[in-house]
Amino acid sequence: MVKKIIFQLHLWLGLLSGIIVFIVSVTGCLYVFHEEITTWLRKDAIYADKEAGTQRLPQEKLLQTAQQAFPPGEVISWFNIYNNPEKNQVFYSYKNNPEGLTYFTNIDHYNAVFINPYSGKTEGVYNEKTDFFNVVKFLHWSLLFKTSIGQPIVGWATLIFVVLLITGLVLWWPKSFKSARNLFRIKWKKTTGIYKKFYDLHNVLGLWGLAGLLIISLTGMVWAFGWFQGLVYVAASGTTTPPERLRAESNPQALQIEQPLNEAFHESLKLHDDAAAFRFTLPQDSAGIINVYVQQKEGLYYQSHQLQFDRYTGELLAKRNHEEKNAGEKLITANYDIHTGAILGMPGKILAFILSLIAASLPVTGFMMWWKRTKKRKKSLF
Repeated sequence: MVKKIIFQLHLWLGLLSGIIVFIVSVTGCLYVFHEEITTWLRKDAIYADKEAGTQRLPQEKLLQTAQQAFPPGEVISWFNIYNNPEKNQVFYSYKNNPEGLTYFTNIDHYNAVFINPYSGKTEGVYNEKTDFFNVVKFLHWSLLFKTSIGQPIVGWATLIFVVLLITGLVLWWPKSFKSARNLFRIKWKKTTGIYKKFYDLHNVLGLWGLAGLLIISLTGMVWAFGWFQGLVYVAASGTTTPPERLRAESNPQALQIEQPLNEAFHESLKLHDDAAAFRFTLPQDSAGIINVYVQQKEGLYYQSHQLQFDRYTGELLAKRNHEEKNAGEKLITANYDIHTGAILGMPGKILAFILSLIAASLPVTGFMMWWKRTKKRKKSLF
């Protein structure tokens, strides 16, 4: 009786969330290798032409050059400096439209300009708003709706998927494991009926992917629900005290130096000379600060530091290293790398790719089983 109730729950929740789970899984699969593919497609813009002995131009000069490459009216929002001397700097201009309901109307503009830090030459200009992988990312993130609308839909579908994985395990669980070998393989014999093949695909792939799919789903829920992120933080840190936030302010009365941005960059490099990249977010008002996100390892985000500088003097006002974070903060920071498999390097990304394919297959095989059963039942009535 209990298994019948669980079966009905599994069936109807699967039919309810299937199409969303399929879309989210396929887009996740496509996005796994976006960094590698984008680097290959944009290699001429990403990598710098550097002559021996040449020095980087001052950041103020590079910022001015980059600003001229953007369309009129677009202001630079942030830029990335790479410690790798063979990489160009990337400047971004982004503006949100709160009234827009979809991805394309919610973003007013989102452009990137690649600048050679030695010559100041513009190496590439890209419209990130229409970039294939950004569209895929936001289809995965919020079904191409604005975040406040689309992400809760994706979040609830993901939560349902977690319930489906657990109820699926309960339904699969055999009374005896004497013939366990047959429970873990798909029967491809010609005599095996189409329903049985879908049944095996659904059960076996779901079983083999269960642990990994739970991890991917739960890390996805961290972004979708504030309450779930709070639970993860409290469980990992052992405290309900919110993480520390740096709140420095620039001093408008300070005597401004000629190149505060350049000063902030060299101080960041001095403090973290082994870091992979530095992301500079520019101040928005007179008391705003130069905020620097330090990415310790290339392609990974779980280990990062934060620096804040006075916009007038380039003086370091506040800093917080990765080591100072509690376990909850570190786990939340690692969420993206765990979700994409990047935390395990290329093997982890390959695993995430395979798991995403399995996730996409489960709604399909589940629907085909339901459709075949329904079709057979209708035939038996006549």
